Amino acid sequence: MKRISTQAYQALRDALPVITWYKQDFQSLLYDALREQPTLLTGLDFDGPTKREIADALVNRLAAEESSHQATTISLMQDIAAMTQFPCVEKIKDADDRLLRLEQAEKAVVRLRIAIAHHSELAERVERAAAAKATYAAKQADLRQFSDELRALHDGYVAMHKADDPHQRGKEFEALLTDVFLLFDMEPRLSYSLTHEQIDGSVSFDTDDYIIEARWRRESTGRTHLDVFKAKVERKGRNAVGIFVSVNNFTSDALAQYSSASPFVVFTGEDIFMVLDGRVRLDDLLRAKKRHVNETGECYLPARALVA
Repeated sequence: MKRISTQAYQALRDALPVITWYKQDFQSLLYDALREQPTLLTGLDFDGPTKREIADALVNRLAAEESSHQATTISLMQDIAAMTQFPCVEKIKDADDRLLRLEQAEKAVVRLRIAIAHHSELAERVERAAAAKATYAAKQADLRQFSDELRALHDGYVAMHKADDPHQRGKEFEALLTDVFLLFDMEPRLSYSLTHEQIDGSVSFDTDDYIIEARWRRESTGRTHLDVFKAKVERKGRNAVGIFVSVNNFTSDALAQYSSASPFVVFTGEDIFMVLDGRVRLDDLLRAKKRHVNETGECYLPARALVA
């Protein structure tokens, strides 16, 4: 039995999380693709872990038991490699964001297509199915599991602290936050403009929509900035929630002002570092912060409180 290459497993691991956008569609895709071997999905938790973590677990299982599941694995790889459209990703409303995620999906499928073309029994069928994309070139990406991606974001965040250009650092930090939210399946939307105001971004999580403000200045964020953000959040409607990220913390009077009736939660630089360092999950932390503000009205709940 000719073994499936490590390159092909890596390409499958990278493609699975990005060919769909919503987790429910991701789950449906796997159940449909593996309907003849449903036991392969037994024990996989589709509620808590991210799509990337679920994909890691599934591919690890397929690779560890290749002698039993090689035909199923090759069939799954072939089905994904033949994809030319991504209806789930096309549901994303923001045009720029949709184009970005479609590009990521297309590149991941091309990488898988290239990887499995080395298997002679699949080469002809895969090449025929991918004829429309035959000229599309892609550079093979290194395998990066969930923890590897988190570590890369951590290293990028640490490096930003040495940046000389505050403006450039601010733009890079917004991009990093988008990647962190994406890694945790929070459906991030890139920054956008409305009449008379700029929004740094938004995310959807646990049926809630959050608008985001990110600030990295030398000084701590004061009450005035939180007052402005409060007005932004309240203009979005009664059920809107906000996330204000301030790397260099908040002044004591700012936190005191929003200690009993806040429409937003706050993240500090320490919170972000602890997430990227793997000490607390972002989804767990945001749930805890949301629960805290709902129960107490207080915007501030540090990540270290969860770790302790």
